[in-house]
Amino acid sequence: MIRLEGNRLCLRTFVESDAKSLAELMRNNKYFWATHEPLHEEEFYTEEAQFKKILESIHLLRANREYSFGIYPKGSNKLIGHISLYAIKRLPYNSAFIGYSVDEKFTRKGIATEAVNLVVQFAFSTVKLNRIEAYVSPKNNGSIKVLENANFIREGLLRELLYINGVWEDHYIYSLLRDEYRHK
Repeated sequence: MIRLEGNRLCLRTFVESDAKSLAELMRNNKYFWATHEPLHEEEFYTEEAQFKKILESIHLLRANREYSFGIYPKGSNKLIGHISLYAIKRLPYNSAFIGYSVDEKFTRKGIATEAVNLVVQFAFSTVKLNRIEAYVSPKNNGSIKVLENANFIREGLLRELLYINGVWEDHYIYSLLRDEYRHK
């Protein structure tokens, strides 16, 4: 298990016993998150499906291909979001993507920004990446603000990148390079 400590948050990689709380987080935010990502089949929101996802993430972690963290308030076991460093590619790329979601009740409190900064620090110092990328919907002002607060740079617009709930959606691509990173 990997733990990252922030000022207000603790991030830790998921373990099998997190399946119930992860399924509950997914169910509670199903429609809130569906404004910017696809709705899933009902089975996705079950403890069994999340258990399988956690097993897969543990396998990918052991292969240094993905790090999936739960987001918790410091000193609490209450899961309030998740964040992943995923699709890790080694040289000649040495890059990865970052993605995150926070429980609707905890948005607009700087939680995603703190979590992104913790994972960025981990990505550059421990995983030794050179570049971190993120896709974000032009309609997702909250997530755009999170990335820009973490010093990510908007590189361009990817047209009709993702098929979300019956519609092809454009997404911005943002990136942060190791040389641009400023430890906070």
